[in-house]
Amino acid sequence: MRRIAVLTSGGDAPGMNAAIRAVVRSGIDNGLEVFGVRNGYAGLIAGDWKALSRRDVGGIMQCGGTTLGSARCLEFKTDKGRQKAIRQLRQAGVNALVVIGGNGSQTGSHALHQLGFPVMGLASTIDNDLFGSDISIGVDTAMNVALESIDRLRNTASSHHRAFLVEVMGRECGYLALMAAIAGGAEAVVLPNSETDPDQLAAELINSYERGKSHAMVIVAEGSHYNAARLMQHFQKHHERLGFQLRVTILGHVQRGGNPSAFDRILATELGATAVQALMLNQPGHLVGRLGHEIALTPLEDVVSNTKQLDPKLLDLAQLMAK
Repeated sequence: MRRIAVLTSGGDAPGMNAAIRAVVRSGIDNGLEVFGVRNGYAGLIAGDWKALSRRDVGGIMQCGGTTLGSARCLEFKTDKGRQKAIRQLRQAGVNALVVIGGNGSQTGSHALHQLGFPVMGLASTIDNDLFGSDISIGVDTAMNVALESIDRLRNTASSHHRAFLVEVMGRECGYLALMAAIAGGAEAVVLPNSETDPDQLAAELINSYERGKSHAMVIVAEGSHYNAARLMQHFQKHHERLGFQLRVTILGHVQRGGNPSAFDRILATELGATAVQALMLNQPGHLVGRLGHEIALTPLEDVVSNTKQLDPKLLDLAQLMAK
């Protein structure tokens, strides 16, 4: 092996740049040439890449987003598009690919691996819904952004005796919402794949008011059947009095931005370096993630075949702390 490529794909996550830096510098240290692919799988198909030196990745690890860019690519979802990507790689003399991204990105990694091209995946998504890693690059930063916002909203909620429906990202997983509810001291949390009774939620808000609370916080996962907008519509229609005035805040993409935390920088560096080591040991076809306190390799086949579940004990804890 003498040449590898690295790309970032899907939604950006704080820490991606630290992962790019780790792959480049670890690769060079192992005597490899490292190419950076611009704009994810779209750039791979187009052959849009450049050689990266140690200096090219200097001063990027503290930056949010991804210096390589990311883009959706419908063509890559076809067999024709994937074959074209492999041809581009082989024509450029690239022997292996490192893909930094979440579920959709690693589905692409697995597809390339099945076609016989050596690939390593790095777990990177703020949703933290990727099987094979307890925590992914970007989660810690996104969680702290959400928590800071919740703390700020609590100040104004207490001042005006209001309840807030705070919607956080996370697609269908709900990890960010659940952990933000625990860390943010929320009165309730609404999660995907979990039955939500708006009337019961209203009763919990009324109960909080009657117990003398000056505010109430409800954390809502964006992928829930009852998202923040639908809950607000329901309450306006069916509940004239909740005790509190009700407001909605949707945090949205603000959770993806900002400088990565120290944890995300270190995690990304460890995962990037491990991916290169695994390729040097001829162990492609794996996702590099963190399981427990160890950096671990999980076959991409297992990653795409399994769905990551929330720990029900954490939901019990959130409900206990809200009382």
